[in-house]
Amino acid sequence: MALCGFSMNPSLESVEVWHFNGNLLKTLIRPSCLRLNRKSPCSARRQFQEVRCSSFRKAVSPMESEENAPTGTPISGEDESEHVTRFKMSDFKVLDRVSVGLAGRADEVVFEAVVKDSGSPLYNSRVVLRRLTSARAQRRGRRAIEVLKKLVHRRILYHSYSMQVYGCISSHTSGAQSSFTLVHGYHGSFSLRHWLQQSDWLPTLEATLALDEESVRRVGDDSVGGPAVTRQLRLIRILMRDLLIGVNYLHSHGIAHTELRLENVHISPVDRHIKVGILGNAADFYDDGPNGSALDGNMDRRQMMIAFDMRCVGFMMAKMVLRELMDPLIFAKLKSFLMKGNDPSCLREFLLPILTRNSPNGNVGLQILDRNWGAGWNLLSLLLAVRPSKRISCLDALRHPFLCGPRWRVSPSMDIIRWGLGSTAVRITEEYIYRQSQSGRLAHFIELMEMLNPHSRPKNWLELLPGKWRLLYSTGRHIGLTLRQPPVRILIGDAHLTIVKASKLNTSLSIVSEIGFTVMMGQDWPHDKSGISGKLQVNSLSSLKAGRRLYLKEKATEGFSLRQSNSEDSLVGKLSSRKWRKAIPLKEFPSSLPVAKLLPDDIEVSMSLNDPLTQNVDVARNIVQEIRTQVPPEMFELSNLVCGTYVDSRMLVLRSVNGSALIFTRSCADERCA
Repeated sequence: MALCGFSMNPSLESVEVWHFNGNLLKTLIRPSCLRLNRKSPCSARRQFQEVRCSSFRKAVSPMESEENAPTGTPISGEDESEHVTRFKMSDFKVLDRVSVGLAGRADEVVFEAVVKDSGSPLYNSRVVLRRLTSARAQRRGRRAIEVLKKLVHRRILYHSYSMQVYGCISSHTSGAQSSFTLVHGYHGSFSLRHWLQQSDWLPTLEATLALDEESVRRVGDDSVGGPAVTRQLRLIRILMRDLLIGVNYLHSHGIAHTELRLENVHISPVDRHIKVGILGNAADFYDDGPNGSALDGNMDRRQMMIAFDMRCVGFMMAKMVLRELMDPLIFAKLKSFLMKGNDPSCLREFLLPILTRNSPNGNVGLQILDRNWGAGWNLLSLLLAVRPSKRISCLDALRHPFLCGPRWRVSPSMDIIRWGLGSTAVRITEEYIYRQSQSGRLAHFIELMEMLNPHSRPKNWLELLPGKWRLLYSTGRHIGLTLRQPPVRILIGDAHLTIVKASKLNTSLSIVSEIGFTVMMGQDWPHDKSGISGKLQVNSLSSLKAGRRLYLKEKATEGFSLRQSNSEDSLVGKLSSRKWRKAIPLKEFPSSLPVAKLLPDDIEVSMSLNDPLTQNVDVARNIVQEIRTQVPPEMFELSNLVCGTYVDSRMLVLRSVNGSALIFTRSCADERCA
């Protein structure tokens, strides 16, 4: 196979022609020199084919350097270092193929080669020659050499988690653009993205990593094999932990990678470690050193760079777990969702329609993230947090329950406990099998969430309440059709509660309840759910005020009680068990809890249908009555909502005047992004 290429300098001062046939690689010279000096092509080639190479070598003493010195002299100038030496071009045997995982940019020409210099420590090793043609690309290559000098004193970690840069091949000609070729390690034919795109990627990666009991013990899981979901989760834990250790290694040396993508990450079959790619675009945390005068500016720069890398790690994790995000169109929707300022804690609500669209039997990635009380969604939301200051660090991510196997006992934080309670409640409501045991479990979870409410002051509620919330469950009435024989068949869709801050100067809130429904007019409604779609909307104004929810142990006194029958006794028994005692250190049930009291105003009801009804007004009256029968009355009579007992970025719990609880999850504010 023969490869050839042609490169011309824009200033027309130099032209380079390279031809590759077998192991032959020739570089011709500037035409201007041929014209001025009138030398033969052979003499010109001998004059300008001066090539210098630098390679990563072990630091040696002066005595050892005299005995083991490589061919040539050390590179002068900025590349001069005891770890950088010179090679001849004849030391490389260029191969006639290039692996697909080494694909570079438009200003890069990539070759695979084998070192054939018997005196080199890289003898018989396969390397990658990445020729950088533009000035910007050459700056990336020289930057990779600079980063090498900073990381070389911790060689074991550098070799384990970074793609090793051995040196460069550079030729300097007077008055012409120099040629620069980066020499770095070869770690298999595929990048991590190419691995994941294979149809048999799971068994192939397991064989490449040679997973055994010793290797999986690194993630706290000493089992091998099992169901596909368990195997994939174990493999993702290993890959993510290796990736985070490598990124943390860079951050601990004051360097940010800035180009973390699946295309830039490789898996070495030799040491079975993740390689975080070439550090050509690595950036320093500090412009003038960590002890410079602009210390505050340097700390902000450091935080922003770490946050940027962690966001890239979050995108990589999302693609590894959710294979649908490998589609550029779906991934663009995810980035648009985050760019609009939506909280990443609502990612599950946003991605659920996409993940279940083509997976009627269950999505594997969804099952992985839902395991362990939704720990995967929690880690993903922390990696993709909108505010850089809220993003998790590498060390904290390595301690996260999602990346720790069952053999590692991790003490969860209170935030993770709250997240787990909400995630489990959401999973139960999705099953729609509300037996007595599930209803009781949901009531327990709601009570526990209310006791662990992180935001009890009205000013916190004013920050978190605005948005669109989807109704999940009501302890007072189930949503949907029953065994009754109604006059009109109504199929209830989603019920949303949209809350908008009416004014920045006071605590007034505009609350809109929207209930989607479908009127099934035909007789074949059990099999055909199509019909006339419509929407019922209820508007109301309300204000917030601090209050307390009382748990009355004796007969009712002045005030009101929101306690349901036997709920307190069952909850006390739940908290006294060994499982909950360590998580929630409460010795006795509290007599009251702080809440945000809602003071509603008058309501306004309106209904709209996409198609006009052919029947009379009585049909419309029956539709409204049937909706009121199926939907919890609090969604229709907003004045029945008296207080809010729990709120965070993802979940909301409201209590009505009769004590029933309504649990909501935050929905996507702009439905078009879904």
